[in-house]
Formats: sequence, C-alpha cells, structure tokens
Amino acid sequence: MSRLGKVIESKPKEANEQGLIAQEFETSIKIPGGVADGMQLSVQGKGNEGPAGGAAGDLIVLIEEVPHEELKRDNNNVLYNLWLSFPEAAMGASIEVPTLDGKAKIKVDSGTQAGKVLRLKGKGFPDLNGYGTGDQLVVINVYVPQKLSSEEKDILMKLQESKNFRPDEENKSFFDRMKDFF
Repeated sequence: MSRLGKVIESKPKEANEQGLIAQEFETSIKIPGGVADGMQLSVQGKGNEGPAGGAAGDLIVLIEEVPHEELKRDNNNVLYNLWLSFPEAAMGASIEVPTLDGKAKIKVDSGTQAGKVLRLKGKGFPDLNGYGTGDQLVVINVYVPQKLSSEEKDILMKLQESKNFRPDEENKSFFDRMKDFF
C-alpha cells in the first residue's frame, strides 16, 4: 500500500493551512487575435503540480480588456464617434480617424447628416474562429456650439432665411409627417 504524503512535525511558516507554498513564476503565452473580455485561455502543464509528483495541471488565464480612449468594441466591430463641425458636415471634409492599426483617412461627403454611419471594411477585430474580420463603424455627429457671439448669431440668422437651410418634407421622418397630418 502506498502513501501519498508524509506527516511533518512543523510546516514552514510561508505555507498555507493546507501546507502548500504559493510561488510566482513568469511564462509567455500566445493570445490569439479576437479574444474578448471575460474569455479564458488554458495553458497546458503550467498549473499546480499534481499530488505525489504527478503531472502539473493547466494554467487558466482570464482575459481582461483595457478600454481604449476613443474606440469601443462591439463584438468583432469597432465603433468610433466622429464629431464634425457644421461647415465640415455641410461642405465635406477629409478627416483622419484612429483605427486598431493606427490611423485612416476618410472622406466625408458634403451634406452628410448626423447619425450616418461610415464603414471601414476589415478594420475591426479578427474572428476567434477564423471567420473573417469585423469592420470599423464611424458614427457621424455634428457639433452645435452652446454659445454664439453676436456676429455668429447674425450669420446664422441670414443663413436661416435661405430655403436651403430649412428642412423640407423629404427630410422629415414618417412620424413627423403623420404629426403634421393630424
């Protein structure tokens, strides 16, 4: 009959209640593209040693994503809120936006409306199972200043008189047209 352990008279002071000594070690692991917050990776043979000199168990690594300052993850897609000035949205612009790989230059067409979404194909996260790559979605927002100088107010009042600066029936939503109907 074999015994798994032996009785010791005194345990080392660094040992816990079970008589185990915790030790730290460093190891390198490969993290595949596409892993997300909360996923677990298993590294074979890097866990605790088995009883009576048995094989070591597996090391379980819990993935925690650090949020990016400007980009937000949505599954394999990346979201970015682009803020444009009114002149940029009205006249169009060429803008540089951050991506996972660095920066990309995009063209914003003249007359772009707030809420429009531009798609940068393949600029998202790779699928963990190898089913392609997500996209980067650039959501257009138009900045409206909260305070105006008297000169700016005068300019905007003149623009408001122009029919081109007033929403027409074509631009109204279905619900707005129904509200006007009643």
